[in-house]
Amino acid sequence: MGLPPQGARWLGAQTRLLDDDLVNFLVEMRGARGPADVEAYAECVAAQYTLIRGFGFARLVRTNVNEEGGVWRGDAVYTVSPALPPGARTIDAEVVVARCGEDGIPTV
Repeated sequence: MGLPPQGARWLGAQTRLLDDDLVNFLVEMRGARGPADVEAYAECVAAQYTLIRGFGFARLVRTNVNEEGGVWRGDAVYTVSPALPPGARTIDAEVVVARCGEDGIPTV
């Protein structure tokens, strides 16, 4: 992750429950340096949502990022679970939420 770009503006996030443990996150921001900034925002939102649902872990399924007119949009899908799921793209929600707070990236 890392510090967000100077002057970044987070325009909000939407959450769509696709299945009991499969969630779609739509995020928008201005001032991103590239896809990695949008992906970091989506991860922060996903981590907070995971905790709100009472789970501790999430696994990234996919993220699509595009930019149009200076607005960056991310469309990410995560699975959420109480135990560490298999796979290489897993996150510990508590750790990620804490890091997002330290880095100044919103989680909602």
